[in-house]
Amino acid sequence: MKTRSLPCALAALALTVVAPSAARAQNADPVDYADGSAWLCRPGRQDACAVDLSTTVVSADGTQMPEPYHADPSAPIDCFYVYPTVSTDTTANSDMHADDAERRTVEQQFARFASVCRPYAPSYRQVTLAGLRTRMAGGTDFDLGQGLAYDDVRNAFDYYLEHDNGGRGFVLVGHSQGSFLLMHLIQEEIDGQPLQDRLVSAILLGTTVSVPSGRDVGGSFSSVPLCRAAGQTGCIVTYGSFRSTSPPPANTLFGHVADEGMSGACTNPAALGGGSGALHAYLSTHGRLIVMVREPAPWAEGATVPTPFVSVPGLLTARCTTNENATYLEVTVHGDPSDPRTDDIIGDITPQWGLHLVDVNLSMGDLLDVVRQQGAAWGKGR
Repeated sequence: MKTRSLPCALAALALTVVAPSAARAQNADPVDYADGSAWLCRPGRQDACAVDLSTTVVSADGTQMPEPYHADPSAPIDCFYVYPTVSTDTTANSDMHADDAERRTVEQQFARFASVCRPYAPSYRQVTLAGLRTRMAGGTDFDLGQGLAYDDVRNAFDYYLEHDNGGRGFVLVGHSQGSFLLMHLIQEEIDGQPLQDRLVSAILLGTTVSVPSGRDVGGSFSSVPLCRAAGQTGCIVTYGSFRSTSPPPANTLFGHVADEGMSGACTNPAALGGGSGALHAYLSTHGRLIVMVREPAPWAEGATVPTPFVSVPGLLTARCTTNENATYLEVTVHGDPSDPRTDDIIGDITPQWGLHLVDVNLSMGDLLDVVRQQGAAWGKGR
């Protein structure tokens, strides 16, 4: 199916300048995570995770099949999610009032995990889009894994461990700023410590985890390896995604490690053992992305999709690969102009960002399969 050309989303939206006068001092008092309003998602509530996730599967011939969604309140493990940089607050750090941006991101990246684990997603005073623009414009290195945002995430996680975990296995799920924060959390509280025994896995997308070249452990973490097999637990799933037709440039934001002997890590949820795999994507029918809404091309000629999500089996494949600039998840779109289904997807920003806006959507079904198998493996003998 032929589709109209869609312009790349401009990073300017994600990097809106904030006037100095708009910034105000943030209240650095600790957040009370005993207050339910400090959480976007908790098990058994009608909250940001209790949304319509029904899906239409659109086959290459244009045939549509409904796919209902069901959460599992009896899931054997927990998931703790930290969302990416999406806050549109005009201050450097966000407040604790969740806006549509935060709720939309939970819908796109995390709510579906409630089918395989109990969902926990704290609000936190993240570096906002405006704050990120200010930091990037400064021209100096900065660490999104530290500061007020990290203090909040650590306190939320500690509250979860004390009041909710009860010795259960947990999966850490993050994207972009959320992944930076979870990396720091693993380094400070989990890696090489007794709590590591409860780490089912960590899904750290849209960031750069470093490993010694040719190895699966070392670098960012001293004893937490990359996931390389179905059912492997206590490991890391990580990647930054780029189109096969637009690989990471020299100024890429993801997958590049400057230290000699080190490289960026990549694990393909669709083929943990290596090679290429078909991606089981869950894409927004109406083009809802984590920081914007962009109208996609029709999913099939002459047809509308009645559900908020769409799945397109066979359209997307991925493999971990390396070019001269980075190690990354290379996503190939297999559009066919002769069939009625769409030939492309949306989610690009600029070449240096790649498919950052849909990093999680691209492999959502594969990630759920990975976590499902990991939860079963972790629970054996316990």
